[in-house]
Amino acid sequence: MTATEGTPSPVRQLRLVVEAEDYEAALAFYRDVLGLPEQAAFSSDGGARVAILDAGRATLEIANPAQKKYIDEVEVGRQVAPKIRVAFEVDDAQATTDRLVTGGADQVAPPTLTPWQSLNARLDAPAGLHITVFQETLSLEERESLDGFGTEGTEGA
Repeated sequence: MTATEGTPSPVRQLRLVVEAEDYEAALAFYRDVLGLPEQAAFSSDGGARVAILDAGRATLEIANPAQKKYIDEVEVGRQVAPKIRVAFEVDDAQATTDRLVTGGADQVAPPTLTPWQSLNARLDAPAGLHITVFQETLSLEERESLDGFGTEGTEGA
């Protein structure tokens, strides 16, 4: 039985730790421009600093090389993503993309409607992260009826 079937996951939180050479710029971008609320901040000797930002619900998306290539082709039209890409679900992909570009990100691809019916934009953002902002255009129930959508072992069912 999986966590989605009623058994809680043994993992309580996914925390992605990113080293930022320009800490202040990265913090301002992700906290103030993207809008991730600051949960906590800590400092230590030698100027060490960290801020923990709340990014809402976390998931870990595991993709094989063929899927990673397919996603890049759909969203950007060419291979651009490194091994790790961070994705943020937002209410308005276009407005968020515009805000992030104004706030210091470089747009790689504008919001694009994907075969899985989400509106996805790609950006290169502070701290060296390649990010996606995505807006779901269908409910989970509606997406479940799409070809190729399902859980491992039930795709296209």
